Amino acid sequence: MKKAKHLSGAKKAALLLLCLGEEATAKIFETLDDSEVREISRCMMDIDHVDPALAREILEEFKEAKGSDIGVYVRGDEFAKHAIMGGEDSQRANYLLDQVSAGIEGRPLETISKMHPRMVVGLLENEHPQTVALILSTQKEDHTSRILAELSDDLRGEVMYRIAKIDNVSPDVISQIEEALQREVGVVVGKDRKQVGGIEKVVEILGKMDKGADQMILTSIEAVDPDMAEEIRRRMFTFEDLAAIDSRGMQAILREVSTDMLTLGLKTASDAIKQKVFENISQRAADMIAEDLEAMGPRKLSEVEAMQMEVVKVALKLEEEGTIVIPGRGGGGDELV
Repeated sequence: MKKAKHLSGAKKAALLLLCLGEEATAKIFETLDDSEVREISRCMMDIDHVDPALAREILEEFKEAKGSDIGVYVRGDEFAKHAIMGGEDSQRANYLLDQVSAGIEGRPLETISKMHPRMVVGLLENEHPQTVALILSTQKEDHTSRILAELSDDLRGEVMYRIAKIDNVSPDVISQIEEALQREVGVVVGKDRKQVGGIEKVVEILGKMDKGADQMILTSIEAVDPDMAEEIRRRMFTFEDLAAIDSRGMQAILREVSTDMLTLGLKTASDAIKQKVFENISQRAADMIAEDLEAMGPRKLSEVEAMQMEVVKVALKLEEEGTIVIPGRGGGGDELV
């Protein structure tokens, strides 16, 4: 058994609080900063038995439980969770509990997630785009979108492309980046390999950006990797999403789309999309398309999806030009009035 003098401060604090109980610990946690709560809680979760001799050494007032010298058996993981949730600030409690459960460590300096976007850009302006991409991929999508808005157009597209290419990142790589930035900024990361980037991350970030900014980034990515740009577009806004566009917007789209393209695109479309299209073209044109669809033989799914993507591209282009409004896009800042 280790003597108290050989234990870290966090370990001794964890043992002491386990003896004091959850209610007292919850009150004490409220007076500590987040990094201290995380460190002590992780120590608690590794403890299932407090040796009485060690307890007496740490806490002189400690008395033998019910006159026995068997020590105290505890469920450290449950104790820590209850203690964290016992405070009055439920939002902070949930945040800390998520971090402790995920093994996330708070870094010595203030994290990027708490910094103003312009400050983040100032700190990262001399970093390689890959480093910037990795750091921003660890942040929440709305915060990342605000940081990206402060970057130059060229750098913004390159960073987003690199975020899309990120998959699992080893802790060694993250540690190297943190060491290089530790005097200026801290990044919240986990101990194990984490999926911090990827196309889905890019889709979420672009969805938080202002209208037009997302298309500029996609154009930049398309110049480097057309397949990736198309995949991002496919996930951002699908052919089925056209059903949410108003009649004027749908008519503007249909004026830009050939009948053959539209017919093939409707091959696998839902009834809602077909109805939306038919409502916004002449009855004669609707009848012709319906007949062509009925007579159309089997087609490759990839061909149909390619035509649908072309229609989607038309919709996105018109949105960027301000001709139409696509509900639910553009960062939520613009409303129809």
